[in-house]
Amino acid sequence: MRLSDFDYILPPELIAKEPMKPRDHSRLMIVNRGKQTISHRFFYELPDILCDRDVLVVNRSKVIPARLFADGCEILLLSPLSDGCYEVLVKPGRKFTIGARFFFHKNLLAEVKHIYDDGRRILRFNRKGAALSHLIQKLGHTPLPPYLQGSKASSQDYQTVYCREKGSVAAPTAGLHFTSSLLETLNEKNIQVEKVLLHVGIGTFQPVRDERIENHRMHEEYFCLSKDCAGRLNHAKSDGKRIIAVGTTSARVLESQADTSGILTPRSGKTDIFIYPGYRWRFVSALLTNFHLPKSTLFMLVCSFAGTEFMKKAYAEAREKRYRFYSFGDAMLII
Repeated sequence: MRLSDFDYILPPELIAKEPMKPRDHSRLMIVNRGKQTISHRFFYELPDILCDRDVLVVNRSKVIPARLFADGCEILLLSPLSDGCYEVLVKPGRKFTIGARFFFHKNLLAEVKHIYDDGRRILRFNRKGAALSHLIQKLGHTPLPPYLQGSKASSQDYQTVYCREKGSVAAPTAGLHFTSSLLETLNEKNIQVEKVLLHVGIGTFQPVRDERIENHRMHEEYFCLSKDCAGRLNHAKSDGKRIIAVGTTSARVLESQADTSGILTPRSGKTDIFIYPGYRWRFVSALLTNFHLPKSTLFMLVCSFAGTEFMKKAYAEAREKRYRFYSFGDAMLII
């Protein structure tokens, strides 16, 4: 399967640079796989679109202030390791040689301990545990995507209203459309909402560089599917309820832990699951997501779920009707 099969032309002016306010006033495209139809609503109408036979599964991960600066250099924290070490991306790479040291603050020093072939580094800080987390929280900046440079968005605009556990370096953006009042309305209508965890790292947004997409390897990302949550979801699935993954991250958690019979096994660990056309979906019944980057693993995932040609048709209609794309853009519900 070729990388070029997942390309499309996106006018730059359709890339959302600012968040929608209120959040739930974004548009919502509804893509029906069975009927091969496309319709248009607004996200605040979601409680009227769903029913008590639906279950929403959201990602409760919280974005950390993962960007740190020192002496004209920049690092992006990817994932914590043991003994005060972090896997990071760096800029400019020529300065981050083995043994190089960087002061991010008078109390925070880091040394380059290892360089991967793909440019990632391992840095060891002079602090660890809670002390290191506190300094990162104090000194770090929200890692907004590069295309949002100059945006007036606040750090809270880049968090979901239900985020809890710190660990992501990018927002699980499908969840940005939810408001507290919308969640209350869903609860009043007895629409079940379950929370899983996947800390978004480089695996989610790493570009595919090989023309044969089968050769691409995802970086591992930490996830958690608790015993109680898995039990409730298995019960809902066996009861015939529709399981709606909110975002590709939630979908990857569920599909990572579903066996060939469609039964979830609770676990905490890391996943490198790469979902692209040809994948047989095991647990997810519907997908609520944003509009993704051309040639990205995220676009490949939705193509796997809805069919590449139908998804290209939906994206073409989104462009024609001037939908907003990417992190702060509009939403799509694939049923």
